[in-house]
Amino acid sequence: MTTLVTGSNGLLGNALRGVLSPDTIFAAREDGDLTSFEQTRDLIESVKPKKIIHLAALVGGIGGNSSHSGDYFRTNILINTNVLEAARLANVGRLLSFMSTCVFPNDAPYPLNSANLHDGPPHPSNFGYAYAKRMLEVQSRAYFEQWGLNYSVAIPTNVYGPHDNWSLDDGHVVPALIHKCYLAMVNKTPLHVWGTGNPLREFVFVDDIARLTSWMLDNYFETTPLIFSSGIETPIYELVTAVVQTMGFKGEVLFDTSKPDGQFRKPSDASTLKNLVGDFEFTSVSKGISDTVKWFLNKYPNIRQ
Repeated sequence: MTTLVTGSNGLLGNALRGVLSPDTIFAAREDGDLTSFEQTRDLIESVKPKKIIHLAALVGGIGGNSSHSGDYFRTNILINTNVLEAARLANVGRLLSFMSTCVFPNDAPYPLNSANLHDGPPHPSNFGYAYAKRMLEVQSRAYFEQWGLNYSVAIPTNVYGPHDNWSLDDGHVVPALIHKCYLAMVNKTPLHVWGTGNPLREFVFVDDIARLTSWMLDNYFETTPLIFSSGIETPIYELVTAVVQTMGFKGEVLFDTSKPDGQFRKPSDASTLKNLVGDFEFTSVSKGISDTVKWFLNKYPNIRQ
């Protein structure tokens, strides 16, 4: 029973290679332009999968989202619409897509719950990306209601680990911070960190998300999105400390308060996941950062950025 993974050269796609069955097909950008319906249809028809894990997306951090909101909206709307529709036409009965907690309303009550997904506008810093990704839930639910297709959505909180996007401008906080720290150490300059360092985030190591993805694909068929979170919040300054200590950086750390923090905190409701998976053990931030830094140092400069 073949499974197709889109966007497989990214962070989660690489982690899934260690947990999915050997007959899984891992598709990347060179296998088809998913913003083109014809190429998307041709890819799915050639693989003939029974299941799809849909990861392909245009993603980035605060900087990229703020300066390229139109690109993020257009590209993600096209990718998601094409993949789900081509899957429907190819009689793919099971499809699991991914969003992130940044798609929730800016003033959503905490902890974040899937029931509040569409209750207001997202944070202005990423509204283009957020609205496009929200439509994954709408399209998946509509396809279930009309055609009975088991298309569902997972919402992982801040994922990090090997094979991330290490861009200094568009990368997420963990990979960008590790990269900045490395360059500061090599160049003997201060480490500049965006914002105050006070915001809180729930960081989850990518190997944990891979294991949860494999479980969800075969065990969770509800239309309500399932949040992947440990429920543990970590302040950004603690993350910075973990990176600095792991890398052995001895220079000055400067928090640039002229740069935006983004949302102060986004705690999520992990109760549904915990009730379903029981005593699932999440990787600690200290171990996850250690493993990620080791991978980065081993691969640099041959990294995705």
